Amino acid sequence: MQTRISKLGFPVKVMARDDLKSNDARRAASNPHLKVSLTYIDAILDHLVKHDIRMYRMSSDLAPYATHPDMPQFHAMVSESRSELEAIGRKAMDLGIRLSFHPSQYIVLNSPDPALVKKSIADLVSQAEMLDLMGLPPEAVLVIHVGGTYGDIPASRQRWVETWKTLPEPVQRRLVLEHDDLRFSAGDVLWIHEHTGVRLIFDYQHFWCLNPERADLRQTVERILASWPEGQQPKMHFSCPRTELREQVRVDKKTKKKTTVHVAPVFTGHADFVNPFEFATLMRTLDGLDFDIMLEAKAKDLALLRLRPDLLRYAPDVAARFGLEPSEAPELEAQEDEVLEEVEVAGGA
Repeated sequence: MQTRISKLGFPVKVMARDDLKSNDARRAASNPHLKVSLTYIDAILDHLVKHDIRMYRMSSDLAPYATHPDMPQFHAMVSESRSELEAIGRKAMDLGIRLSFHPSQYIVLNSPDPALVKKSIADLVSQAEMLDLMGLPPEAVLVIHVGGTYGDIPASRQRWVETWKTLPEPVQRRLVLEHDDLRFSAGDVLWIHEHTGVRLIFDYQHFWCLNPERADLRQTVERILASWPEGQQPKMHFSCPRTELREQVRVDKKTKKKTTVHVAPVFTGHADFVNPFEFATLMRTLDGLDFDIMLEAKAKDLALLRLRPDLLRYAPDVAARFGLEPSEAPELEAQEDEVLEEVEVAGGA
């Protein structure tokens, strides 16, 4: 049985509070700085601990323009922020909050273009340096995808392996690799792990979208969790697919006439919230395995605040895995009510 309390987290944007920014998003002319971003992170940590949320993914734009090749005036901002980074890292660890980065889709280590690979490595070096200056443990990671297939998946996987050998030690120490929903399956990243030792992230929705090997879910998760060394806490990503019908207005180029069409969902898209029944089913399937969970729902922290009372209501056995007790239900429901309104729905047709 699972005995350790697992953490739930969310990425970047705090939707429960309009006043909390995730990073200094000013344009270059306004001289944005990492120090400003860190004041925002400091306030977000206070928000997290207020709601007992112990995992958070920071914006990949935390240090604006820090690696921009044409803006050397920003290149020293990470080293200039050493004391502020140390303070944020110390605060996060004191509060038991797990931090991470998920660098953008423009980070491509398997590109045939050496210039793009070089720029990607520079971005990873910068973000690894921030995590190191924060003094965070190995679980504070940089999550990336494999990259493009370029028409040849085996060759693209091999290029990733070759690039791995050239990565600076801080990047290798922080990097984790996630399978995706369109290009590289869980089987592909397991192959890369076998040739590099890189740690892996399991993504629940991606697994259902792309599993050409027809691999078993639990067995795949077990193999991916085993990529983490003993003593390091793995994590996984969870989201549900969008299912709602959409309406789209289209304009005829010749007649300029507008028509409204119904658009079916694309199941690679993330839903706003987490289906508690789907979540509970996965947790029961993975009973006995130890990991934290980053929720990748579009509603961010709102989805997390909704999921916890849902679990106590529908799956108390799963709620216990996250340290939730039935006696906490009124408080958790009150936290949800602060930021979300319930809409009364009439009975069945």
